[in-house]
Amino acid sequence: MNSSSNADFSTILNRILDTAADNLRIAKILVQMGLDPNNITYDALLNRLLEIVLANITLANMFAVIGATFLVATLLMHTMVPLRIANMVGCTFFVVFGALSGSVGTFILYLLFLPINAIRLRQMLKLIKRARIATEGDTSLEWLKPFMTERKYRKGDKLCSKGDAANEMFLIITGKFLVTEFSVELPPGSLMGELGFLTPKNRRTATIECIEGGDVLTIEYDKLLEIYFQNPEFGYYFLILTSHRLLENNAKLEEIIAQNKIAPPIAVASGTVEL
Repeated sequence: MNSSSNADFSTILNRILDTAADNLRIAKILVQMGLDPNNITYDALLNRLLEIVLANITLANMFAVIGATFLVATLLMHTMVPLRIANMVGCTFFVVFGALSGSVGTFILYLLFLPINAIRLRQMLKLIKRARIATEGDTSLEWLKPFMTERKYRKGDKLCSKGDAANEMFLIITGKFLVTEFSVELPPGSLMGELGFLTPKNRRTATIECIEGGDVLTIEYDKLLEIYFQNPEFGYYFLILTSHRLLENNAKLEEIIAQNKIAPPIAVASGTVEL
């Protein structure tokens, strides 16, 4: 039964080939392949294709096939680090292909891709490393600086007001800033605006005013989301880092409340109250 099915399948393919051979364009292609359009069969076509493949198996083409495999694999990857690595491997194989085949364009193109991918990979690995350190108690955001832009503020300037729409996070480099609602002074190295990134409505929870001119680094929430989606592991470490920040802010508030707490009144025999 299998032999009869194969025979039927071969017959169908031969009919398709006969019909295609009647087309002038296809006939020209068949002639270029070394086939007779008037006497074309499935077996003849298969054998000719196999001959062409075997004739073109060269060291250069093997490098090209391997490189193409790695580049196609990048389309199936969900995280940026393995994608960059696979891309660099694929580009390396294509650089060798370009050199062996004498294709100057291919050689230069993929040679330029290599340092670009290497730089982006290094940035991402550094980002992950610094974020991982944050889980061990280091809440420094030095690792975010390459992704941030600098902005200057003068005394009296407001970074944001309570209730405003939030779309960026701040890192103080120099100068001093005041959270007016809580009278909390923020020195250099302080992070501001991270809560707006985590809240559903992205609204500012306090007003921040510049009390001593300085420089601030900013990063938009869209960029933070981009970094997160490029590597979800970063998102996990960023949440831990912001959790540390929340705990620090909570401790500061408790300290302020304890310092400003009014002692309960003491009643005396005369009926007066002393504070």
